[in-house]
Amino acid sequence: MQELRTKQEQENDSRKEALRRDCLSGIEALAQGKTLSRQAWQAVFEGRTEETAAYAAKLAAARRDEIFGRRVYIRGLIEFTNYCRNDCLYCGIRRSNQAAERYRLTPEEILGCCKEGYRLGFRTFVLQGGEDGYFTDERLCAMVRAIKEQWPDCAVTLSVGERSRDSYAALRAAGADRYLLRHETANEAHYQRLHPPELRLSHRKECLETLKELGYQTGAGMMIGSPGQTVECLIDDMEFLRELQPEMVGIGPFIPHRDTPFRQEPAGSTALTLYTLSLVRLMLPKALIPATTALGTAAEKGRQLGILAGANVVMPNLSPASVREKYQLYDNKRCSGTEAAEHLEELRQELSAIGYEAVVDRGDYPGMEP
Repeated sequence: MQELRTKQEQENDSRKEALRRDCLSGIEALAQGKTLSRQAWQAVFEGRTEETAAYAAKLAAARRDEIFGRRVYIRGLIEFTNYCRNDCLYCGIRRSNQAAERYRLTPEEILGCCKEGYRLGFRTFVLQGGEDGYFTDERLCAMVRAIKEQWPDCAVTLSVGERSRDSYAALRAAGADRYLLRHETANEAHYQRLHPPELRLSHRKECLETLKELGYQTGAGMMIGSPGQTVECLIDDMEFLRELQPEMVGIGPFIPHRDTPFRQEPAGSTALTLYTLSLVRLMLPKALIPATTALGTAAEKGRQLGILAGANVVMPNLSPASVREKYQLYDNKRCSGTEAAEHLEELRQELSAIGYEAVVDRGDYPGMEP
């Protein structure tokens, strides 16, 4: 029995070593710009250890520094409505959450946020909200035009969900530069587990393709550790991102919200989130990748860890202090301290401590016309 046990241990050690080599080989292939097979992706994800993750982060940070220098772009986030027509199972502002305290910012309030942000030095404003029918194309286009007229040297990013092609085209014509629309998961069965039946992955992908066609700097992205996510799901995500070639990728851990059906589900792994971020940086080296608020919420110094793993964007909150805690996509969201735009100097110091410079210029995708 002792001999048999020892032999089994040796076989296990041999398999672990082979997986480690295959994982490192896959990471190196990504760094060299190669496309991985599904089998190679499986080894990369299943071979994640502290060693392989550190190696991926080292290569990702080095690649990012080659392209962007040690610069981290700062965007001013304005969460202007928490009304939403959708009922996504993971989201705290889902329409069936009767406990949510709803709000909409007025045009004057939104412009006030931009004015304060401009004074602080911000040159990109990110208008994010639920899919709120009140904000018609007419109202949103008027808002975008007003921002661009008053601050023509600034970029406007929108994150307001799925809309029609005509809507996206009108907003683009009004002056919107970028659009964030996270796909959340590229696996069909997993998508259906996270969303109500009326939402379809195929339509989400169509929206992203339309945004690219219309000339937006387009952002996709996914949650890590959401209920039902498997290695196969993560491979689907990576293959979809490779195909889409988005200019921006948002990656954050799943964090449960107390008023959703997923309230009892475990939070996603910070370590796996950081590892996936590094892999995306290696696969899409020119991408603008934020160290998300969810990452900063999930882990102490999560935002700095995101930068060290390959991120190059942070989005402090410019929303009025009175509404920040009402935009609760998940529990315990950080919206104070260096997550708040008014603490920009503290954020600069936080980034400087790890060797990076906070810059507030537009920071467009490399090679793309503003």
